[in-house]
Amino acid sequence: PGKQAQLMEVLKKEVRAMLIAAKEGLTPAQLEEQYMAMVCKPLPLQDLGFQSTLEMVKHMPEVVRISSYSNGSFILKAIADDTTKGIAKLVACQKDRTRTKAWKKTAMKANAASPSRNIKHPQRSPWSARTPALPVTVKAELQDLLSSSPLLLKDLDKAFFRRFGRVFPYRQYGFSSVLEALRSMSDSIAVVEQAKAGSLLVLRKYLANVVEQEEVPRAPAAEMPPLEPIYDTESFCQTALPMKCEPVPTEAADLGDHLKQPQDSHQFLPKKLTLTPEIPPDAVQDRSLCSLPPLKRRCLVGVFVEFVASPSQFYIHICSRETSYKLQDLMFEMRHLYSHKLVSDQYVMPDSAVRPGQLCCVRVSKWWYRVIIHRVVSDQEVEVFYADYGHLHVVQKCWLRFLKWHYLKLPAQAIPCSLAWVKPVEGTWSPAATLLFKNLCRLKELVGIVDEYVDGVLHLFLCDTSTKEDVYFHSVLRDKGYADVCGENIPSQEFKELNPSALYVQPSGKETAELEEPYLCLQQESLDAHSEAAALKLQGAEPCDR
Repeated sequence: PGKQAQLMEVLKKEVRAMLIAAKEGLTPAQLEEQYMAMVCKPLPLQDLGFQSTLEMVKHMPEVVRISSYSNGSFILKAIADDTTKGIAKLVACQKDRTRTKAWKKTAMKANAASPSRNIKHPQRSPWSARTPALPVTVKAELQDLLSSSPLLLKDLDKAFFRRFGRVFPYRQYGFSSVLEALRSMSDSIAVVEQAKAGSLLVLRKYLANVVEQEEVPRAPAAEMPPLEPIYDTESFCQTALPMKCEPVPTEAADLGDHLKQPQDSHQFLPKKLTLTPEIPPDAVQDRSLCSLPPLKRRCLVGVFVEFVASPSQFYIHICSRETSYKLQDLMFEMRHLYSHKLVSDQYVMPDSAVRPGQLCCVRVSKWWYRVIIHRVVSDQEVEVFYADYGHLHVVQKCWLRFLKWHYLKLPAQAIPCSLAWVKPVEGTWSPAATLLFKNLCRLKELVGIVDEYVDGVLHLFLCDTSTKEDVYFHSVLRDKGYADVCGENIPSQEFKELNPSALYVQPSGKETAELEEPYLCLQQESLDAHSEAAALKLQGAEPCDR
């Protein structure tokens, strides 16, 4: 009986958390699926002596409100207690915002104290109840998979593995099923029910073409945009020595009269004569990307950590529905455009333009990325900085193309960061400390609590709310003996030595107001004075030596 009572109390907390996260409630079957996804085992009905999930929740009157309907169905909703009323209020506010373009506001109200208020027993963050979300790259892969043809739902796993060499990682991002993950992309992917073959996955922009075909689950190829590159990376540049980049013979696609050129314009030129192509007027030559607007102090934001050099040098993406779509649309549009040989040839960069600081784009594994040339390595290679992802990488010169002016509008998405209030115990971060930090960040959405900017670098706390207890990364590094926690931020030595963002990306300001559109719709609210004062105190914290 004692063990059963203890199990029941734990189960009540888990059920309340899942129901609070579900704004519209869950059916008993959905609750079973959510529990399996979160705990990786079924509800312990037999251990508690229950015959069904409905019978179990009836014994939780202080946790679950059961609504019955005339069709015999039941909806389960949470009853908030004193510790979860704040979360319930946030969910209710989010529900109201959904009816008035809430998709533009993805950050919840910040009504929680600093992560350091109670290090040993941190309070649960409002972000613990957030809605699962797929990263931009995974969304792009799904759209890429469906761009050539619709796909049956039952064949998705095999097709995804065949195309990308790994299984579709929907559970990794908090989804209980493939269908649930696909429904999170309902604005771009439609699930068409078919009695004979099963559910069919279709890109919404091609839906009309598919609905007209009842028997053949395939949209007309002529209606599909040519997203597949005309050439592969391997053939795009000959990598054997001596290095020699040559255009690959392909058929130029019809992109409209404004891009057409006479096919016989050079037919009478001598074979050995090579012409230096004119630089297109919309090619970016002397402009820079701007940075994202600075985040307010003490605001909470969802983040993905994209690149880690150490706990004092890493880059993040802000998890915002609109920013994710903006970057995703940019990637698809660039791939669509530059995959045509006619366009690609027009934007080839002459050697005179391949210089440090030049903003351009590079093709890697069929995708195009905005990059800034950091240094010229050799006659064939350059090192570039990926403005939207934060890392440096050596690429072939012949993979580079001028960036079209249109692609300047979206600010650089990678934000240089350091973990707030920590310094390495040994003076520099050990490989073990960096590895631990990378593992904490790996492939998951985290909550970032903004502290301040120091020399253009964002110092923030990071918290993983996907576990039973919130995990604050500065506490983990301290408890493992890798870091000292202090009450101030030490300027990152690594970023002092090299900060490509500071070198090549302009701060967000009035000078770029005409170029960019308002797009970052994060709901930010500073904490009240009491919470902020409490946040500035860590138990046993002492000023760090600079």
